[in-house]
Amino acid sequence: MKDRYNVLFVCTGNSARSQIAEALGNSLGKRRIRAFSAGSHPAGRVQPMALQVLSDAGLDVSTLRSKSWAEFAQPGAPEMDLVITVCDRAAGESCPVWPGQPITAHWSIPDPVAVTGTPEQVQKAFSNTLHVLQQRISLLLSLRMEALDRLAAETKLRQISEVPTTA
Repeated sequence: MKDRYNVLFVCTGNSARSQIAEALGNSLGKRRIRAFSAGSHPAGRVQPMALQVLSDAGLDVSTLRSKSWAEFAQPGAPEMDLVITVCDRAAGESCPVWPGQPITAHWSIPDPVAVTGTPEQVQKAFSNTLHVLQQRISLLLSLRMEALDRLAAETKLRQISEVPTTA
């Protein structure tokens, strides 16, 4: 039984969705999870609108940076307990072999970076992403992981993405 679980949120560019999940995970799950994010092909920067939406929500963005998932497969990296992909493209890619064989799940979330339109429409897409991830991470935090075996934990984590969200 662990007091705190390491969770890696993965998307392709590590510029928006996974960054938002990292900030939310560390804020909402202070005592239960330690959140990280990474990308299979990191963009090299965090989207300014992602930073703005997080800042507007009162979340700390000071440590966010775009990074490769390879950073977490290296010796000496924090060992992950859970790896959650938040974009369909990353979910379909060959992932590194994660030390410790973490539980994996996929939470499909539309890419707010792909939204075009007025600045208000783009901002709304990022805000919706924040709200969806906030709901899903809250559901993750409500799970008693220590009471679940591996298969039950994987099932529960995957079911989180099936829960209707309100944005």
